[in-house]
Amino acid sequence: MKKTIRDLDLSGKNVLVRVDFNVPLKDGVVKDNNRIKEAIPTIKYLMNQGAKVVLCSHLGKVDHKDPDKCEADKKKNDMKYVLPVLEELLGSEVCYVDEVCGSKVIDALNNLSDGGVMLVQNTRYEKGESKNDPELAKEMAKNIDVFVMDAFGSAHRAHASTYGVPELLNNEGKETAIGFLMEREIEALSKCVEADEHPYVAVLGGAKVSDKIKVIEGLLDKADKIIIGGAMAYTFLKAKGVEVGKSLVEDEQLEFASKCLEKGKDKIILPIDHIVSFAFEGEEYMPTINENIPDLFIGLDIGPRTREYFAKELANAKIVFWNGPMGVFENPSFAEGTKSVCESIAKLEKAFSVIGGGDSASAAKELGYKERFSHVSTGGGASLEMIENNGSLPGIDIIQNKK
Repeated sequence: MKKTIRDLDLSGKNVLVRVDFNVPLKDGVVKDNNRIKEAIPTIKYLMNQGAKVVLCSHLGKVDHKDPDKCEADKKKNDMKYVLPVLEELLGSEVCYVDEVCGSKVIDALNNLSDGGVMLVQNTRYEKGESKNDPELAKEMAKNIDVFVMDAFGSAHRAHASTYGVPELLNNEGKETAIGFLMEREIEALSKCVEADEHPYVAVLGGAKVSDKIKVIEGLLDKADKIIIGGAMAYTFLKAKGVEVGKSLVEDEQLEFASKCLEKGKDKIILPIDHIVSFAFEGEEYMPTINENIPDLFIGLDIGPRTREYFAKELANAKIVFWNGPMGVFENPSFAEGTKSVCESIAKLEKAFSVIGGGDSASAAKELGYKERFSHVSTGGGASLEMIENNGSLPGIDIIQNKK
């Protein structure tokens, strides 16, 4: 059991909080504030306890190999764009420092009042962030008494801000803990890791088998059924000898898919019909008569018979983990499969249902089903890796346990 912020004496302490403010931006405007909103309870608790709160996060990508692209990335992914949204959601003024660490940050921290909040620049402005550079971690940890991890979406990365800083503080005898968001994520996803209730049904979609190799291997040992849709289903179908037309297939993963089908012959559930078109735009489309896709056609969604088939397999589930859409759901013509899976899981009254972040979370929100799931994770990659690694992630493991 990890130490939480409830276990700490925070009054007058300098607290560095790793949050996940990696939000979508367009022309400097935040397009979805959900990740910022999810961090607010932790921040407010720290403020109310009289802590001096320093918030750090990455935002987008910064290419340090190409000087011109690096400058362009920094301009596009400046944390200042997050500031007004944060202040509005927090209902409080936030001090902003356009550097990650150094004298400007230390001076601002010294001038911060108890209960005050400061936001520092995008951690990826620093070249050493993704390399977990010990010198960067040392600079970021200066004058910090407590580290709080509340960025589940980054917990699978051993970066300076997620691993290096808490490791350093642990070694110095200072305290590290998780925030409320991390606590909820760990509690919910642990149920999918421990798999104590059955039937346990996993629903996997999206484009690539290669993105989900380890999670499929892990789920073959945990889940009772693994429903596979989206483009990754075509690799499995081709491995079975089914005709897939011009559908997206990872030929280099056919051997892996064959092994999975052999090991999980009674577990893996694949589409029995499809919605197909001649092109991804899909102005003209039609259902197939069976699992085979004719030559020249591309599979872009599961078909009507598959929707019923998947719903039947989900009907008695006690635990459901879902990651990845069933088709090209951004196009309304190919959203029915994802919508039907959403509906099937959402109406399960006695099941514990988890969406593993990413496109599935976006789909559930767009289709109006988000509130009907037991838990919607803020981290797609992190949720998958947590299941792959039996509950272990660098950003969780490094945090102190309760005594």
